[in-house]
Parts: sequence; C-alpha cells; structure tokens
Amino acid sequence: MAANNIRYESYHPQLKKVVDNVENVMVGKRQATELSIVSLLTGGHILLEDVPGVGKTMMVRSIAQSIGAKFNRIQFTPDLLPSDLTGVSIYNQKSMEFEFRAGPLMGNIVLADEINRTSPKTQSALLEAMEEQSITVDGVTHKLPNPFFVMATQNPIEYEGTYPLPEAQLDRFLLKINMGYPSAAEEMQVLSRNEKHQPIDELAAVLEIEDLLKLQEQVKTIFVEESVKQYIIDLVIRTRKHSGIHLGVSPRGSLALMKTAQAYALLLNREYVVPDDIKYLAKSVLCHRIILKPEARFDGYSPEKVVEEILERTPVPVLRKERV
Repeated sequence: MAANNIRYESYHPQLKKVVDNVENVMVGKRQATELSIVSLLTGGHILLEDVPGVGKTMMVRSIAQSIGAKFNRIQFTPDLLPSDLTGVSIYNQKSMEFEFRAGPLMGNIVLADEINRTSPKTQSALLEAMEEQSITVDGVTHKLPNPFFVMATQNPIEYEGTYPLPEAQLDRFLLKINMGYPSAAEEMQVLSRNEKHQPIDELAAVLEIEDLLKLQEQVKTIFVEESVKQYIIDLVIRTRKHSGIHLGVSPRGSLALMKTAQAYALLLNREYVVPDDIKYLAKSVLCHRIILKPEARFDGYSPEKVVEEILERTPVPVLRKERV
C-alpha cells in the first residue's frame, strides 16, 4: 500500500487531476484507471475482459467526461453490420448528392461492449478503424477524431453464441485488463456514493483535449535506456522459447511494452523509463499475445503464470546512476 501511495503522490500534475476525477466515480479501481490513462496517452486501445456490472461503462464515461471528449457506446449483437459502426452514405434528393451519416465510431472515446457477440466481419471493421484511425464508406475515406480510444469488452463466462477474437486480432489491442469485484469495504462506498445520486452526473472536465494531445507528444520524448530496451527484448524472446508456449510475443508486443512504459513514466512525472515500469505493465501487455500449448494448460499453466515465471527468471538491468 505504501508503494501505491508513493506512486500516487508522484503523478504528473495534469494527469493526477484526471485520476482524482475518475476516482470520484470509481471505487478501488486505481490500476484500471492508470492503465486506461496509459493507453490513452499512447493512442492505443484496451480489451477489458470481465463480468457484467463491475463498472466498465462507468470507467470509460468517467475518463471521457474528465477530458471533455465525445463518448459513444456500441452494444455488439449478432446482427450488427459494419455499416452500423462506420455510418452510411444517404442520397439527398434536394441536393442530388450523397451525404455521409457518421456512425458511432466517430467519437473520441468508444465503448465497444461485448465485442465477441458480433460476427467476425463486424469485429474486423472495428479493428481496422482502430489500426488505421480512419474508416472507408463507399470508397471515401473519413479520418476518425483525434484522440480516438476504444475500450472493447468481452464476457469471460459466456461462450454460447459468441465469436471469440482470433489471436491476430487480440494482438492489436495495446492492453488487456480486468477490473474484478470490489472488496466489501469498497462495495459499501459504492452504495453510499450512489444512494441519492450518481456521481458521474456531476463530473466536470479537468483536462482539455488539446492538453491531452500535447501529453501524447510528450510521451515520445520519454527516455528509454538501451539496457531497458534489452530487458524488454529479453522478456519477449523468453516467451518465444518457453517450453509451454506455442506462439510467443511478436515485435508488436515488444513495441507496445516500450510505448506503455514511456506513457507510464510520464504518468509518474518521470522523464525516463525504469525496469519496474516494465515489470508493472508486462502482464497487461503480454498475456493476451501468448498462445499456450494444450499440455501446458493441462498442467495448470496460464499466460499470467508464464509471464510471472519469465519475470522472475529474467535478470533486471541496473540503470546508470545519473538517471536513478
């Protein structure tokens, strides 16, 4: 707990306001808040796997309102079409021209709820938008707003009538996180806060979008020492050589780990990345990029357990004194 308090007190002043604001609504979700802000700072996207009712929508809405961003929510269903996401061109009889009617992807922050309930074709439309930062309708390309952040959710306990994301698509999410149930004390706070009104109704913006865009550029200036880069590479290579792993982490994963570490360092108001940043982020960045062998699962392994094992066995670099 002491380490968490030290980390909290060292937050970047502008980003601390966002964390404080979100925590006016969310109780006991500090890590999920941090990782959401990290993803937003890097321009990446999050896959949130958790059961219904733990606050996924509230989390995304709180972040959107904290930065004054346009928020859209898409409920994925089996009959959803790609055009339901991207929008359509409609012929205007008065002007005798086609007009583009934007879909819900034309927002700054988008909650893609239960993404595994819709068809692979519609999933691909969302993932293409995430990757390209644009959509194409009737041969015309439309740029998505900047910033553009997607939090996609999927229910881990329901499989009937769902379309699980293939590994190649999972790899396109910067982070995969879960929120979990609150403790008894935290749930009591939730009940008390929502007894007479919903806190999110009173949430005001504490960071301008223009300031967020400047912070995104600042992330790119965060220094990553060569030894830390080598540490990232060592971790990733060990996933490719692990006896229980069928498919290890790709170079996209190592790049994601470095970028998230830069954003996390900025969140902690630091100008450089330290190995502890890598260790803190490793499971959220790497686990969904790993495919275990069937026999490893039979022996009780999970991606989380494998990454923990790799972290324990990989030597941690010591930074030069002038940067410690």
